[in-house]
Amino acid sequence: MNGRGFFKPRIFLLSGDSHQEGSFLEGKKEFINGIHIYYEEYGNFRAAHTIVLLHGFLSSSFSFRMLVPYLSRDFHVISVDLPPFGFSDKSKTFHYSYKNIAATVLKLLDKINIQKFSVAGHSMGGQIALNMMSQAPEKIVKGILLSSSSYYARAKRHHILASYLPFFPAFVKYYLGKTGVIGNLNSVVYDKSIIDETMIQGYANQFEDPRIFSALALLLRHREGDLPKEALQNIQTPCLLVWGEHDKIVPVAIGKKLSEDLPHAKLVILKQTGHLVPEEQYQDVYQEIRSFLNVETY
Repeated sequence: MNGRGFFKPRIFLLSGDSHQEGSFLEGKKEFINGIHIYYEEYGNFRAAHTIVLLHGFLSSSFSFRMLVPYLSRDFHVISVDLPPFGFSDKSKTFHYSYKNIAATVLKLLDKINIQKFSVAGHSMGGQIALNMMSQAPEKIVKGILLSSSSYYARAKRHHILASYLPFFPAFVKYYLGKTGVIGNLNSVVYDKSIIDETMIQGYANQFEDPRIFSALALLLRHREGDLPKEALQNIQTPCLLVWGEHDKIVPVAIGKKLSEDLPHAKLVILKQTGHLVPEEQYQDVYQEIRSFLNVETY
């Protein structure tokens, strides 16, 4: 993948006086569970409700750049770069299980004094969000699952064993490079016309750091598989599920199954939309979240 240098913290604001309350605060790093976790803080300074954003696989907080300016009108927004992605550390000693990543995000939020919040996760981030709901239901008001990863099993044994080979990170780099950033983006959006230079650069950026390939090998090794049906049925947090009608990565059928297994779930399917719902339909996603969180009561 062709990177083009590391970004500074991403600042995207809408024009117009109505958005001045919802502005960028700053990007920070906190040392949690032996690694530095990067997060960005946005928001309406008077907002009583916090929403935590968790991106998907091979992504970062960059993927919420279109959605954040809208959310920050009404909410205090924390967008986290899940390890090993974005500006968070790409450590060889961190345990990249979903359970541990979720616990790490919860510890981060404790450290920055976020005690009650709603969590929105896209793709893999949705599975991290579900793990958080399972681990700390008392902290989470509501969950928003955007084309959430669900029902995927752990990697096959021979793939896990292969991850111990010294050349495996080079294989990961080669495998991802075959498709490249543009190829990956073409597979996750319905409307290919939205793919521009800014988008390509934003998703390519993190692959400038060669340590990510070793960390991805560890993620393959440590990932324990998505939460089973029994665990999902025990989650009592109200959840909004938003899916793209043309999602090729996590098909709508997965969203329908997830909405049946979660006790308190509402499924919304967006027309002419692929997997990358936070970018493709950010205005619709914002309106669905705003309505679901009943922003007027906060």
